[in-house]
Amino acid sequence: MRQTAAMAEADRAWMIDTLLALLQTPSPSGRTDAVMQLIGDILDDLGVPFTLTRRGALTAELPGESATTDRALAVHADTIGCMVRTLKDNGRLELVPVGTFSARFATGGRVRIFIDDPDEFITGTVLPLKASGHRFGDEIDTQPTGWEHVEVRLDRRVSSREDLVRLGLNVGDFVALIASPELTADGYIVSRHLDGKAGVAIALALARNLSQNKLVLPHRTMMMVTITEEVGHGASHGLPADVAELISVDNAVCAPGQHSIEDGVTIPMADMHGPFDYHLTRKLCRLAEEQGIPFARDVFRYYRSDAAAAIEAGAETRAALVGFGVDASHGWERTHIASLEAAYCLMNAWLQTPLTFAKWDAKPTGKLRDFPSSKQPAPTEQWVPLARGEHESPGDASPGAHWPPSTGPQS
Repeated sequence: MRQTAAMAEADRAWMIDTLLALLQTPSPSGRTDAVMQLIGDILDDLGVPFTLTRRGALTAELPGESATTDRALAVHADTIGCMVRTLKDNGRLELVPVGTFSARFATGGRVRIFIDDPDEFITGTVLPLKASGHRFGDEIDTQPTGWEHVEVRLDRRVSSREDLVRLGLNVGDFVALIASPELTADGYIVSRHLDGKAGVAIALALARNLSQNKLVLPHRTMMMVTITEEVGHGASHGLPADVAELISVDNAVCAPGQHSIEDGVTIPMADMHGPFDYHLTRKLCRLAEEQGIPFARDVFRYYRSDAAAAIEAGAETRAALVGFGVDASHGWERTHIASLEAAYCLMNAWLQTPLTFAKWDAKPTGKLRDFPSSKQPAPTEQWVPLARGEHESPGDASPGAHWPPSTGPQS
């Protein structure tokens, strides 16, 4: 009977504890210093060397036998959030979203507002403009949904714009949605911001396993923790030129019409920016089958990841996405420990393998005769005649005719 890949119980518990700590550290895109300090402290404790880019993204090196950094594992620590658009005359705040999500999923959420004083924050609640059923009756159900129809009620005695100014509030202050994570008896994790931070927990658990067991991978690997994925920049900077394979670990879309799963890992074939690398995605599928890891394939229509940002920035690498299942993404999200474990096991297996095409992928360019095209196209792809008849080959090319003709109506 085939052995199913699994995490040790202590490793799984550490990963979940780390995730809960990450979730409770606010980090909307643009204000991620606190969570990066936390991640850095964890890597320091593990003895994993790392550096920060000028903008604050983190890159750590996982040791490997190769002379160059051949692989990269990208995750993102930033989350969706909001920013203060207007200090309102009624002492409340108008918001603009940071990242893409609907105001309906912010409504009712508890928030922290970060003013310019780094030692202080103010709490509040996102409410619709018509929040009291005793005042507005059925109008609370018919008012439109949109950011101009919600506001933040602060937990302070304020009733005017001047009161807000005295508190130190400004246009452009960051507003973080409090995650409120919950671990259920059935192994579900319900929280905001699983999108992103569950991937970070998986990557840190992989780094811990390698460090504690003093493992040396076949290829040196960069673990990249980005800080602007939710606004589209993500892994657009900081990736070494030598990287031949990049995998982004992020949420998989569990929703009607999708094939992603909450009790296994999802290997997307494409997202809104196009197909992922043919060979690398299918290698991941084979690894999942060989390791007995439950997995599904999917295609995402309204989705981009760190992989897309890297490719758009010019990275010459095979790129793929691996997803832990998330229901209600960018809302009140839910995943399952089994999905996080499956993603961990697949990434652990991938890190132990040689490059997809060891000889070809070792260099950024090569000759056509060396290109591993025999691993993808069927022989009939090279020529498909319009009318097959008895022909088995294209035949001789037509010599054509001189133009314009010397006789006839077109001469």
